[in-house]
Amino acid sequence: MKSASFYLGLALLFTHELDSMPNHEWRVLPLLRALPDAAGETVFVIAHIPIFALVIAYIASLNTRTRKLARDVASGFFIVHAILHILFSGHPDYEFSSLLSSSLIYGAALCGVAYFLGGAEQQKGSQA
Repeated sequence: MKSASFYLGLALLFTHELDSMPNHEWRVLPLLRALPDAAGETVFVIAHIPIFALVIAYIASLNTRTRKLARDVASGFFIVHAILHILFSGHPDYEFSSLLSSSLIYGAALCGVAYFLGGAEQQKGSQA
C-alpha cells in the first residue's frame, strides 16, 4: 500500500503540474508573479526540468536510504503542497477551481497521508 500511495501521489502531482499551465500557476507564486506573464510562464516551465530530474533521480536511487528519504520528503511535500494551495486560494489570480484541479491537488495530499500511515502500519507489523 505504501508504494502504491507514493506512486499514485507522484502521478497526481506531476499531472497537477500539467494542469497548472492553463491555470497560470506562475501568476500566484511569489517569485514569479512579479515577472511579465510570458517570462513567468517560461521560468515556471523551465524550472520544472531540474526539479523533475532531481525528484526522479532521488526516488529511484539505488541507495536504499537515499530512496526512502526522497520518498518521505516527496510524500510530505504532497501534503504541504495542498496546504499551500489552500493558502494561495484567496489570491486574485488563483484559478484552480475545477473538480479536476482539486482532485489532483488534494488527491496527492491524501496519498501523502496514506503513505505515512502505511509506513506506520509496516512498523507496527514488524514490531509484533
